[in-house]
Amino acid sequence: QVQLVESGGGLVQAGGSLRLSCAVSRRTFINYAMGWFRQAPGKEREFVAAIGWTGGSIYDADSVKGRFTISRADARNTVYLQMNSLKPEDTAVYYCAAAHNIVEVRTTPDYWGQGTQVTVSS
Repeated sequence: QVQLVESGGGLVQAGGSLRLSCAVSRRTFINYAMGWFRQAPGKEREFVAAIGWTGGSIYDADSVKGRFTISRADARNTVYLQMNSLKPEDTAVYYCAAAHNIVEVRTTPDYWGQGTQVTVSS
């Protein structure tokens, strides 16, 4: 069983930054593709970004391109989402996800975290 634990959410003013972290329990973290999703109130869960085994494959939703960056630290079994120039519309619960490849992590993840709240005030 793989457990994902997100942290780093909080309240920030528009234009500010946050870095989300997702710690993965399993030692075979290096074999997993990782992704971030978000869900705003009253909306469906939205894909944000994904990163493959080598760290070289990244997909960002159009709404976050140029502002958000996904990265991974395999030695720490951790994936990060650096969020800059935050906007009120970025307010959502952010979820970490894992799967065996980057296509699956974007479409049908095998594992989910519990989510962390990000609130951006105007």
